[in-house]
Amino acid sequence: MKLRSIAFLLALACTPAAAAPPGAALLAKVHKIFDDWRLTAHAPGVVYGIVMDGKLVAVEGLGVQDVKSASPVTADSLFRIASMSKAFTALAILKLRDGGKLALDAPAETYIPELKSWSYPTSDSPKITVRNLLTHSAGFVEDNPWGDRQQVMPEEDFTKFLRAGVPLARPPGMAMEYSNLGFAMLGRIVGNVSGIRYQDYIKQQIMVPLGMTSTTYDVLASPAAKRSIGYRWQDNGWVREPDMKDGAFGAMGGVETSANDYARWVSFLLAAWPARDGAESGPVRRATVREIVSGANFVQAGMRNPAIDPAPCRQARGYAMGWFSVDDCDLGLFVTHSGGYPGYGSYVMLMPSKGVGLFALSSRTYGSPEVPVLRAALALKAADALPDREMAVSAGLAAAYSAAKAVWRAVDITAAPLANNMLMDHDAAAWKKLIGDVKTEVGDCPATEPVQPVSAMEGRFSWRCAHGRVEGRVQRAPVPQMAIQRLTYTAATP
Repeated sequence: MKLRSIAFLLALACTPAAAAPPGAALLAKVHKIFDDWRLTAHAPGVVYGIVMDGKLVAVEGLGVQDVKSASPVTADSLFRIASMSKAFTALAILKLRDGGKLALDAPAETYIPELKSWSYPTSDSPKITVRNLLTHSAGFVEDNPWGDRQQVMPEEDFTKFLRAGVPLARPPGMAMEYSNLGFAMLGRIVGNVSGIRYQDYIKQQIMVPLGMTSTTYDVLASPAAKRSIGYRWQDNGWVREPDMKDGAFGAMGGVETSANDYARWVSFLLAAWPARDGAESGPVRRATVREIVSGANFVQAGMRNPAIDPAPCRQARGYAMGWFSVDDCDLGLFVTHSGGYPGYGSYVMLMPSKGVGLFALSSRTYGSPEVPVLRAALALKAADALPDREMAVSAGLAAAYSAAKAVWRAVDITAAPLANNMLMDHDAAAWKKLIGDVKTEVGDCPATEPVQPVSAMEGRFSWRCAHGRVEGRVQRAPVPQMAIQRLTYTAATP
């Protein structure tokens, strides 16, 4: 399976159409999906949210914040989101890049001097770049068992750690291997380049401008009455996980937030699509937000978890910048990340072409609610609650479509402005026969149906005719003046 270019497909101009909020029956189905999962996953508390076209259209807390007090989970309850924190770090790096403070393809040692003394596994190994850290291709070993427990490392200890050097699993740039250390290093880059602690930079430059006033890295300073306490399930009971204070590894997993705050983040990200004219309103440019899901590297294909749906479904996935890009047989292209931490699990998926995002946060160790989030997305799709935004027809495509209809009516390919390949591929007589044969088979076609854009340069059409249908395609050539480089008319078969 081949991962399509998500950055290209999702950046095309669309006509945003507000999706209808899910109705009561659909919300009841979604509630059951999450409530059943909470029970069977032994999660004390869960909160989930659905964002559509910038609005939190559904949010619900299930279970309790604290098994002792039994205070209920609400949309303002605070959960750690673990590796979903990486998206904030990635966007901070890109924002600094936009400001001319760093270069993604510069050696990371440019911004972390301690790396200059590092040894590499081979004499021809390239140096680790900032982009390598963003895309998990720096050559580090996968470190989930170890990385989470480094959350509390003081900055001065991290400096000593970096100065001592790190063994690499392979030369940089050879493969994608998930690294919490790599994102902790990105946090150090944010701090060194901005001149303030990375936590403060992200809060001041991203979180506060978005109104995420309850979101923090310092969980020990959070209001106790709002905190969802983290637990692990052990010996048929909940055991409280110790709180981990803020430290040098927070850039890879230290964020604590609420559903109401996190929905603001999801809304901001989704608002970057479609690409369009107009003033910028966010703390980071729309084009930069779209960049975090581009450049997926070392794509892998596999089967979707059958716990989500027993029907076989292939997926392709690649890591971009703080997000995975996924091509799913049912849901199409979406971007996602999970989070797993001592005491917490989380999952988010964004469907930018639909303007929809779903997320869920839980208070059980490594209890990522991926399964219920994707089940809920499939339920929305089954209920026709996930329509794609309609893509706008560009002026150039409209002109090309008009030319395609003129050629059909005249049975003459020269009725359209043609690129130079068209009469080289088939001469005028061959085109006349091709079009005439299709006309004979299908009969008269009013051709009043609209063109369906594939991009600003290409469209497909389907005409209902006297005794058949025509399926067609028109594509402009990459030249300034409108010229057609491809035109097809095919009699549809059952």
